Amino acid sequence: MVQVQSLERARGLERIEGGQRLTVWSKHAERMELRLFDPHDPDWLLDAIPMQRRGDVFLVETDRLPAGTPYALGVDGPEGPGHAFDWTRNTLPPHARGIVRTPHGQYRATVIDDAFDWGGAPRPDIPLDQQVLYEAHVKGLTKLSPHMPAELRGTYAGLAHPSTIRYLKDLGVTTVQLLPVHLFVSEQRLIQQGRVNYWGYNTLSFFAPHGAYASRRAQFDGTGGVLREFKGMVRLLHEAGLEVALDVVYNHTSEEGAGGPPSSLRLIDNASYYRVHGDGSLIDWTGCGNTVDFSLPAAQDLVIDSLTYWHREMGVDGFRFDLAPVLGRGADGRFDPEHPLLQRIVAEPGLADATMIAEPWDLGPDGWKTGSFPAGFSEWNDRFRDTAREFWLSDLRAFRHGGDGSTGVGPLAHAVSGSAGLFHSRRGPLESVNLITAHDGFTLTDLVRYDHKHNEANGEDNRDGTDSNRSFNHGVEGRTEDVGVQLDRRRSMRNLLGTLLVSAGVPMLTMGDEFGRSQRGNNNAYCQDSALTWMRWDRKDWQESFLAQTRRLLQLRREHPALRPLWYGQSAQRVAGSSHLEWCNAAGEPMTIDDWDHSNDRTMQMLAESTPLHEGYSRVLVIFHGSPRDTLVATPLPDGATEFELLWDSAADHHDDERIAPGARIAMPAMSMRVYAVHGVPVAGEPAATVMVLRTPPSPPVPEEPAPQTPSAGAAPAQPLA
Repeated sequence: MVQVQSLERARGLERIEGGQRLTVWSKHAERMELRLFDPHDPDWLLDAIPMQRRGDVFLVETDRLPAGTPYALGVDGPEGPGHAFDWTRNTLPPHARGIVRTPHGQYRATVIDDAFDWGGAPRPDIPLDQQVLYEAHVKGLTKLSPHMPAELRGTYAGLAHPSTIRYLKDLGVTTVQLLPVHLFVSEQRLIQQGRVNYWGYNTLSFFAPHGAYASRRAQFDGTGGVLREFKGMVRLLHEAGLEVALDVVYNHTSEEGAGGPPSSLRLIDNASYYRVHGDGSLIDWTGCGNTVDFSLPAAQDLVIDSLTYWHREMGVDGFRFDLAPVLGRGADGRFDPEHPLLQRIVAEPGLADATMIAEPWDLGPDGWKTGSFPAGFSEWNDRFRDTAREFWLSDLRAFRHGGDGSTGVGPLAHAVSGSAGLFHSRRGPLESVNLITAHDGFTLTDLVRYDHKHNEANGEDNRDGTDSNRSFNHGVEGRTEDVGVQLDRRRSMRNLLGTLLVSAGVPMLTMGDEFGRSQRGNNNAYCQDSALTWMRWDRKDWQESFLAQTRRLLQLRREHPALRPLWYGQSAQRVAGSSHLEWCNAAGEPMTIDDWDHSNDRTMQMLAESTPLHEGYSRVLVIFHGSPRDTLVATPLPDGATEFELLWDSAADHHDDERIAPGARIAMPAMSMRVYAVHGVPVAGEPAATVMVLRTPPSPPVPEEPAPQTPSAGAAPAQPLA
């Protein structure tokens, strides 16, 4: 055996000449052994090999770990507050890349053959300003698909089936962002209720892919069949020009709270991997029983190793970090954008070309951190979501009940132009991941069908999930045959979708919103693994029409870089890669302070002109009319413009070909949007300051941080809708 004086870092199982080396970090453990099990009966212990301690790392080198061998650890250490050592339990090494379940319901790490032919397929490497994220569930996306063999439905292979890829490409998204695929288990509470964790935010392993998402044949190939099917999915998506991003859950693990099922970190070194109070009890800033402690290097190393593995060896292109402030909290619990882990993530050479997206809130102290992450991260923009919902839905409800709207055009302009008052680092509007919906909350259809959540099926007496949805049922709770209400709802859906896709930033669509999927009012469907949450592939006529509208909006976003600037514009000069914005009122005149401040006058025109770097020049006019009354709008007179061509109209399922002259008056129906292409270019040679009057909407003050809401036990935290 090679004598190593001291090791500061563990890397799991590594190939060496003549066998394998296993290293495991534990500061407090007193002894550790490698346990080998029968490949045909992983409950049957064959042998145990003592591991040697080198600093805080335990090490063993052996030739008894060929592919397919199940193994685990035995770990022993002191008793007392914060410790949870148990020599009698079989413990999973944190870096295990393959995990199998035994007939008696335990888990074993397994040695896998990770060889794979990538076929030379390059990463799509889509620029961030051109990305459109599509948040999807591996199983839910294809479980009901009639376009593939039954054995592939709901699997990695099903997601990579030609029919699925064709659908995604035709839709026009660029990046499939998958809900968690790290191996996860259901919470003990759900198991006792006869329910399951569907979303997957209950991680058992940061390295092993979730086996239940693989086809049956792959699941029973213990040498790495699940791994190969996942890589095969990534390869096929890459070959089609689609990126793959993962929702990753590092903030807590499936070991839950006191009395939860210990499996790995708790048994290896509970006091070092988890945040604990002075009496040894667990600190819970996640709503899931435990909080991983990233103030220590060991947990940081684990995340870096996991991210690097999934990016470099599994082909994943980006990551969305669940409850990301947890990753940036120091020993005192305070969030710090200069936290070593956050800085390591953006500086790690092996992750240089990966996209990083933070969910910028948790349940810890001062837990709302939107706009606070370091350069290199984009962030879910909950303020964009809330503003769009309020402008098009909450205020419409107020109008229908005889009240006034509370959200004027100023906040909406701030949101659609990139939320400059919220994001202030070097990445500009691309720091903002804009969304109307996500897996957590109402679907787009349910936002316009329900005033209240309907989570009775979750078994918690409708207490789970947020009560603040900013939704509007348009006069009837739930489904209705009233044609007028149906048409009204669809217009609101188009307004929300249109706002999302004409806004500066990175847009994210939720699976099924592109055609109007409903979860019957359930806004916390984390435990619903059924047709309620699976995407239907048979669509009604109105859904086909809505799908066509979504495709059209995605197409015009692709074709007009003025809608997706790289940088914030400046009022006095042109900035390469930015969009020059002119804001006009219903009369076609530049917006005044009164126009911005008055919430009653809810008509605004945004004239966006690109300053191209690598794409063609474009100018677009977007008209937002958020009044419950029809109105006449005079279009502006931009320099050099010869004609406005209608590209999209939210007031109808289809729009006619319409071309109008600058300055023309158009009839805008109540609560509607229009998008026009502006033909003609500014007069050559004119100074930038006279080419266009450049005005920036006043940035509303960044709202007070909302108090995080406590989710139901075992559920993913509800979105903090203030």
